[in-house]
Amino acid sequence: MTQPVLEVDNLHVAFPSRQGRKYPWSPMNAVRALNGVSFDLTKGQTLGIVGESGCGKSTLIRAIAGLNKPTQGSVKLNGADVDYDNRRDVLNLRKSIQMIFQDPVASLNPRMTIRDIVAEPLTAFRTDLNNTTRLEKVRNMLDRVGIAERNFNRYPHEFSGGQCQRIGIARALVVEPSILLCDEPVSALDVSIQAQVVNLLQELQRDMDLSLIFVAHDLGVVRHISDDILVLYMGSMMEKAAGKTLVSAPQHPYTQALLSAVPVPDPNVQVQSQVLEGDLPSPLNLPVGCVFESRCPKRASICTTEKPVSQDIKQSQVACHFAAN
Repeated sequence: MTQPVLEVDNLHVAFPSRQGRKYPWSPMNAVRALNGVSFDLTKGQTLGIVGESGCGKSTLIRAIAGLNKPTQGSVKLNGADVDYDNRRDVLNLRKSIQMIFQDPVASLNPRMTIRDIVAEPLTAFRTDLNNTTRLEKVRNMLDRVGIAERNFNRYPHEFSGGQCQRIGIARALVVEPSILLCDEPVSALDVSIQAQVVNLLQELQRDMDLSLIFVAHDLGVVRHISDDILVLYMGSMMEKAAGKTLVSAPQHPYTQALLSAVPVPDPNVQVQSQVLEGDLPSPLNLPVGCVFESRCPKRASICTTEKPVSQDIKQSQVACHFAAN
């Protein structure tokens, strides 16, 4: 069996909140943004993460990168536990795990040239390199993402959104990480540019033997790029399966509802969308049982009292009391 490059076990993230306090001196409440998510990532694999806005997708990958500190659970990189309180561990983590962001323009320093932006990670993590070698690595990386050398001294505002995302990819990959975290990297781009960026990521993944975690709202994009897909709802994992399995035979009612909303580019095919009724639970006061209970068409009394345990059903990991039926 292949050793995972990344192991996430029972990861929780909570943020302090003043909301809901009875008195100003009352203890702070906690917004439970992530609740016990677990998965493994192997070398060269792409894991897609989908779900509605506010379900914890970005919180999850930011916690892995150490940008949001986990409140419970563990992360292992190449079999070794990551201690987010240890500066050396965090530095080693960031050499191996890099990230690209949703807003390509805002993620680049407007006061730095493109050459300096891409060189910055090398300055931080590869102090063994001299200026000539560093510049050569920057030149090669920008060339691989399609940015010509004549543009090296220009600033981010002089580029389009798609070009800025290519520069962000170059910055992330110039230190040759083993894992790339993609936080909705194409949602701010035009459809035609989205395809170019996704194809570029796949090409670089093959060439550099990268593992990817790809976060997106668009199930069509996730289905195209991912080997496995993980479905989140209110910070909890609803279902995880191979991409083809999850799309062709979704087991969880929430996954079924998400897939029914995906447009089908064929006027002769009629798809009946499942409209989810009911209210979202508050992350300040999550239900004792299933977090999806208030909107689930299959809900029963057990859903309000018992939290479903993830179980293997038809090649999927499903957290639902009735998935086996």
